[in-house]
Amino acid sequence: MSANMIPILWEATWQTIYMVVVSGLIGTALGLPLGVFLATSKRGELLSAPVTNSALGLVVNALRSIPFIILVVAIIPFTRMIAGTSIGTTAAIVPLTLAAAPFIARIVETAIREVDGGLIEAARAMGATPGQIIAKVLLPEALPGIVLGLTLAIVSLIGYSAMVGAVGGEGLGDLGIRYGYQRFMPDVMLAVVIILIVLVQGVQSFGEWIARRLDHRAAKDRGL
Repeated sequence: MSANMIPILWEATWQTIYMVVVSGLIGTALGLPLGVFLATSKRGELLSAPVTNSALGLVVNALRSIPFIILVVAIIPFTRMIAGTSIGTTAAIVPLTLAAAPFIARIVETAIREVDGGLIEAARAMGATPGQIIAKVLLPEALPGIVLGLTLAIVSLIGYSAMVGAVGGEGLGDLGIRYGYQRFMPDVMLAVVIILIVLVQGVQSFGEWIARRLDHRAAKDRGL
């Protein structure tokens, strides 16, 4: 690979990181409360609102059912309204966020539902409010599972960020298509693939490390 490709590769890597980090943060900000609500709002639960729960569940399922590349194209007018353009890294954050938020919501919902129901009953018996039970019981107990789920979401976003390169989203996917495929430069394609693997491996290892540190049951097993 020629030396003049190094800065281009470096810039594309940072564009990918920018897209993944920003869409991951916004997706978590949207998906976390949504997931908490989905996990606690069925009939007879802490925030009982079964009709709203069903309606939001349908929306989440609908968004998760759309293949990402179709979602990117289908919401181009919405992306243009939010970002002012449908091309570039900032524009790509819109579909990435819309793909991440419902995914994260289901991850959070699943993690919370795995919390021992006895803890909730004990908190209720001590007079805790629903908000206190969520903040001081459910979220802390579910945190290791949520972190592992968020790790999975970030890994998926790295893959999605490469897909948006096919529709002008820039980043490593765009670089791989324009140089690796269209200009037939296999060394560039190989470099893109290696960088993506390193990013995924780094995120996965870091996420697992954080989850182990937060898991108090594993900490007890380690004698901490």
